[in-house]
Amino acid sequence: MASPSEYRLPFEAQIYEMEARLAEMEVGYSKNRTGVDSSAIAEQIRRLRRELANLKRTIYANLEAWQTVQVSRLPSRPQTRDYVDLIFDQFVELHGDRAIGDDKAIVTGLAHLGESKVMFVGHQKGKNLLERTACNFGCAHPEGYRKALVKMKMAAKYGLPIITFIDTPGAYPGIAAEERGQAAIIAENLMVMSQLDTPIICVVIGEGGSGGALGIGIGDRLAMLEHAYYSVISPEGCATILWKSNEHAPRAAEALKMTSRDLLRLGIIDDAIAEPLGGAHRDHREAAANLKSYLIRSLRELADQPRTDLLQRRYDKFRRMGVFNEGGIELNGLPEASR
Repeated sequence: MASPSEYRLPFEAQIYEMEARLAEMEVGYSKNRTGVDSSAIAEQIRRLRRELANLKRTIYANLEAWQTVQVSRLPSRPQTRDYVDLIFDQFVELHGDRAIGDDKAIVTGLAHLGESKVMFVGHQKGKNLLERTACNFGCAHPEGYRKALVKMKMAAKYGLPIITFIDTPGAYPGIAAEERGQAAIIAENLMVMSQLDTPIICVVIGEGGSGGALGIGIGDRLAMLEHAYYSVISPEGCATILWKSNEHAPRAAEALKMTSRDLLRLGIIDDAIAEPLGGAHRDHREAAANLKSYLIRSLRELADQPRTDLLQRRYDKFRRMGVFNEGGIELNGLPEASR
């Protein structure tokens, strides 16, 4: 597991400074536990720990949208395979799309979650350069989405709930992917997932970008980890289109309303799952424990629902998204209709 200090975020400078000071004091205390000033040093350490916790709480409770994006992209943040190891039992990976090959950017398999047998689908980015290259940095090809679709259909056939973890900047944008029908397979996934006769729980664990996220993101529950983002486009992509430069990415991130706090308020997601103090990258096990509790609770809530009601609620859920008011808006003193 990578240390958080290996990937320093600018807005965490005070945290790093205080952590270094605390580590130095703890080393000194361990060498002189029976010294004259040991009790005073121990009290200083306790006080510094409290101050550090309060500082983390203050900073992470007031993150700007762009800072949230930076946290969601941290290489030290737990990824899909980390959560699989920490949350599920008896995971058996399933490979291939029965047509072209096995896309490593999407992981699928059978597993036990508590007392339930489930089908799991999730994006994987990779931890080092070799893994990231093999996984296309979490950007799946058409065969990845086809693999997911085949496995989800199998789950519905045998009455298994489906759990998906979303963590991608977007579907792979290369020429080969377009030639093999990238848009078409994502569209097919949207249609089929909306009709699968089994409970589906989707969680954005890091980046939730564009159609690449939607390709495995249609379900009865849509949740996000607290410091993830979910958007129709990346901040850099939006800034390039609107302001002709990705230097405006922080401005775009704020305008897109892509954080869990904004999306929960707007009714796009159902739940925001709390992360450990200072982000999931600081404590993988606590992050996994919070996520596991949410998944088990959601499965229990969905298990007893009649399937016709389940499908109707899923349909209504997505039909309610995107409601807006038209008329009555003035821009520069003129009604919008007259501009």
